[in-house]
Amino acid sequence: MSLKTEIKTNKNNRVTSDPLADCLTRIRNAITVNKTAVLVPYSRLKAELIQLLQTEGFIKSYEVINNDNPAMKSIVIELKYYQGQSVIKGIKRVSKPGLRKYVKSKYVPRVLNGLGICVLSTNIGLVTDRKARAEKVGGEMLCLVW
Repeated sequence: MSLKTEIKTNKNNRVTSDPLADCLTRIRNAITVNKTAVLVPYSRLKAELIQLLQTEGFIKSYEVINNDNPAMKSIVIELKYYQGQSVIKGIKRVSKPGLRKYVKSKYVPRVLNGLGICVLSTNIGLVTDRKARAEKVGGEMLCLVW
């Protein structure tokens, strides 16, 4: 089954106050009902986050669709399952528009003793907690994934 048949194109990409939280919620909801793919509106930050999740092995693949029309540009995320269970057990937004959370490199949290990741927005781009500690950079804690 192709991703195009699994996903219905969303004609009205609504504006939200926290687009990253909306993206994480769409992923969480899709996992809850065992969907194989999910569609999220495109933004550069979300594309970087999804690429990072793919690099870390939490999602199978992703594809940017409707490149010709910026208003309809979206990302199709193919979720990863192992023995019928989702690889992503939990996903949580940490820093919110009302309360930003910043950490120094030595205070970056370890998620489940290294089994999960903490995604940080730093001056070198989006990085995981391991890379932030190695590069000795701090930043805004965007989300936790385990």
